[in-house]
Amino acid sequence: MAREVDPHGERTVGVVTKIDLMDEGTDAMDLLQGKIYPLRLGYFGVRCRSQKNIDDGVPIAKAMEMERIFFEKHPKYCSFTDRLGIPYLSVSLNKILI
Repeated sequence: MAREVDPHGERTVGVVTKIDLMDEGTDAMDLLQGKIYPLRLGYFGVRCRSQKNIDDGVPIAKAMEMERIFFEKHPKYCSFTDRLGIPYLSVSLNKILI
Protein backbone atom coordinates (compact mmCIF):
# COMPACT_ATOMS: atom_id res chain seq x y z
CA MET A 1 0.00 0.00 0.00
CA ALA A 2 2.84 2.42 0.85
CA ARG A 3 4.46 1.75 -2.53
CA GLU A 4 1.39 3.17 -4.27
CA VAL A 5 1.74 6.60 -2.64
CA ASP A 6 5.51 6.57 -2.03
CA PRO A 7 7.04 4.36 -4.74
CA HIS A 8 10.63 5.39 -3.95
CA GLY A 9 10.34 5.00 -0.15
CA GLU A 10 11.23 8.61 0.55
CA ARG A 11 8.43 9.43 3.03
CA THR A 12 7.56 6.02 4.46
CA VAL A 13 8.53 4.72 7.89
CA GLY A 14 8.56 0.94 8.29
CA VAL A 15 7.45 -0.51 11.62
CA VAL A 16 7.93 -4.24 12.12
CA THR A 17 5.53 -5.32 14.87
CA LYS A 18 5.28 -8.64 16.69
CA ILE A 19 8.93 -9.26 15.93
CA ASP A 20 9.01 -11.71 18.84
CA LEU A 21 6.54 -14.05 17.12
CA MET A 22 8.83 -14.97 14.23
CA ASP A 23 9.68 -18.65 13.83
CA GLU A 24 12.75 -19.84 15.69
CA GLY A 25 15.88 -19.42 13.61
CA THR A 26 14.46 -16.51 11.63
CA ASP A 27 14.87 -12.81 12.16
CA ALA A 28 13.99 -9.49 10.55
CA MET A 29 17.53 -8.11 10.28
CA ASP A 30 17.57 -7.84 6.47
CA LEU A 31 14.27 -5.97 6.55
CA LEU A 32 15.31 -3.71 9.46
CA GLN A 33 18.56 -2.86 7.67
CA GLY A 34 16.67 -1.90 4.51
CA LYS A 35 18.13 -4.69 2.39
CA ILE A 36 14.75 -6.01 1.18
CA TYR A 37 12.95 -2.74 0.45
CA PRO A 38 14.94 0.39 1.31
CA LEU A 39 13.18 3.27 3.05
CA ARG A 40 14.93 6.60 3.47
CA LEU A 41 13.41 7.06 6.95
CA GLY A 42 14.19 3.46 7.92
CA TYR A 43 12.55 0.57 9.72
CA PHE A 44 11.79 0.14 13.39
CA GLY A 45 11.32 -3.17 15.18
CA VAL A 46 8.98 -3.33 18.17
CA ARG A 47 7.59 -6.00 20.45
CA CYS A 48 4.01 -5.07 21.25
CA ARG A 49 2.04 -6.05 24.33
CA SER A 50 0.09 -9.21 23.72
CA GLN A 51 -3.66 -9.38 24.26
CA LYS A 52 -2.93 -11.53 27.31
CA ASN A 53 -0.66 -8.79 28.70
CA ILE A 54 -3.46 -6.27 28.18
CA ASP A 55 -6.09 -8.57 29.74
CA ASP A 56 -3.76 -9.23 32.69
CA GLY A 57 -3.30 -5.49 33.21
CA VAL A 58 0.43 -5.44 32.48
CA PRO A 59 1.36 -1.74 32.63
CA ILE A 60 2.89 -0.17 29.54
CA ALA A 61 6.11 0.56 31.45
CA LYS A 62 6.45 -3.13 32.36
CA ALA A 63 5.71 -4.17 28.75
CA MET A 64 8.42 -1.79 27.53
CA GLU A 65 10.86 -3.32 30.02
CA MET A 66 9.92 -6.79 28.72
CA GLU A 67 10.52 -5.53 25.17
CA ARG A 68 13.98 -4.22 26.13
CA ILE A 69 14.89 -7.54 27.76
CA PHE A 70 13.67 -9.46 24.69
CA PHE A 71 15.92 -7.47 22.37
CA GLU A 72 18.91 -7.63 24.74
CA LYS A 73 18.69 -11.42 24.98
CA HIS A 74 17.95 -12.16 21.32
CA PRO A 75 21.02 -13.56 19.52
CA LYS A 76 20.54 -11.36 16.42
CA TYR A 77 18.98 -8.21 17.86
CA CYS A 78 21.20 -7.85 20.94
CA SER A 79 23.79 -5.74 19.12
CA PHE A 80 21.07 -3.38 17.82
CA THR A 81 19.11 -2.80 21.05
CA ASP A 82 19.78 0.94 20.94
CA ARG A 83 17.87 1.08 17.61
CA LEU A 84 14.94 -1.20 18.45
CA GLY A 85 11.83 -0.85 20.58
CA ILE A 86 9.02 1.55 21.24
CA PRO A 87 11.17 4.19 23.00
CA TYR A 88 13.48 4.44 19.97
CA LEU A 89 10.48 4.53 17.61
CA SER A 90 8.92 7.32 19.64
CA VAL A 91 12.06 9.48 19.67
CA SER A 92 12.66 8.86 15.97
CA LEU A 93 9.12 9.77 14.97
CA ASN A 94 9.34 12.99 16.99
CA LYS A 95 12.58 13.90 15.20
CA ILE A 96 10.99 13.17 11.81
CA LEU A 97 7.98 15.37 12.65
CA ILE A 98 10.16 18.23 13.87
